[in-house]
Amino acid sequence: MIDIAAELRKWCADGRPFALATVIGVRGSAPRPPGTCVAVDAAGQVLGSLSGGCVEGAVYDLALDVLETGVPERVSFGYSDTDAFAVGLSCGGVIDVLVRHVADEASRSVLGHVLDALEAGRPVALATVVEGPPGSMGTAGALTPTTAVGGTWARPEAARDSRALIARGSYGTNRYALDGSCDPVAGEAVEIFTAVYAAPPRMLVYGAIDFAAAVTRVGAFLGYHVTLCDAREVFTTRERFPQADDVVVDWPHRHLRSLADAGALDERTVVCVLTHDAKFDLPLLDLALRLPLAYVGAMGSRRTHAQRMEALRASDLTEEQLTRLHSPIGLDIGAVSPEETAISVAADIIAARTGAPCRPLRTTDGPIHHAHVA
Repeated sequence: MIDIAAELRKWCADGRPFALATVIGVRGSAPRPPGTCVAVDAAGQVLGSLSGGCVEGAVYDLALDVLETGVPERVSFGYSDTDAFAVGLSCGGVIDVLVRHVADEASRSVLGHVLDALEAGRPVALATVVEGPPGSMGTAGALTPTTAVGGTWARPEAARDSRALIARGSYGTNRYALDGSCDPVAGEAVEIFTAVYAAPPRMLVYGAIDFAAAVTRVGAFLGYHVTLCDAREVFTTRERFPQADDVVVDWPHRHLRSLADAGALDERTVVCVLTHDAKFDLPLLDLALRLPLAYVGAMGSRRTHAQRMEALRASDLTEEQLTRLHSPIGLDIGAVSPEETAISVAADIIAARTGAPCRPLRTTDGPIHHAHVA
């Protein structure tokens, strides 16, 4: 959605009818995650991509049909071993796609709420009914941490679950019993797919050293909004860290506290402590380990790590909080140079997020792309 938001805003402003195709489920290997969208208007103009080419033609034709009939469609695309020319994914996975029309004021209002939130840099959830009673499929609602628009929020559980997904920056599908019971299987139920669209997650790199320059480059490449912070003004310059979105001269713990107080951190935020100086590291780590962040890592030798842990234990940090510290930072891939070390750190961050076992793919079997849960 984010990649086509600017053009979608123009289409909505023009009152242009279009079909919106959304990946609502993935099984096995697939090129794009749930929440990926493609829009097709009546003139055949296309925005976005669902699969990098594998099923684009079929989705395009289906979108034109939905525009003509006004009836949403839910389809699945997978790989056929028996028919090499069948529409499917060459990577062997299966994707579920919902195609619905955006042609009236109500549907444009919901999508406009999503696009307004994206433009303002606020996280937003788009919840769509993908299975339910006749006439309900394709009904959508938009939700931010403070607002709700559309027709999917009649049950408070739906808003609660979608706000939980916003906090995690994730997506999910939930079923709700229409009779208000707690058993969505026994009676009639509605199934809602919620996609969360948010501003890029933050990577906070503390310590203006050569390794930090490499980490900021990798962080930018991975799509993070990267901030480099150090209290030493002579080293903390835009020239040394051109890939960072922000270069800040401040004491690290004071900078992190200001972001936390402003509500600028979330469960996707990554903190990399590279200063090698206890007067900076300890107050910063003491704060970071108390916050609900995705990753907190600190550079240093094993001796430095042991001294650091002894000092942190002297505060009132719990053992559970201390186990969240990735120190020494990075995965053991034999990294030596700043660039290699940055890749090691990036791999550690990804593994912490996905819960992947960090083994060579040639030693594993099954799907390559997993929906790991950390």
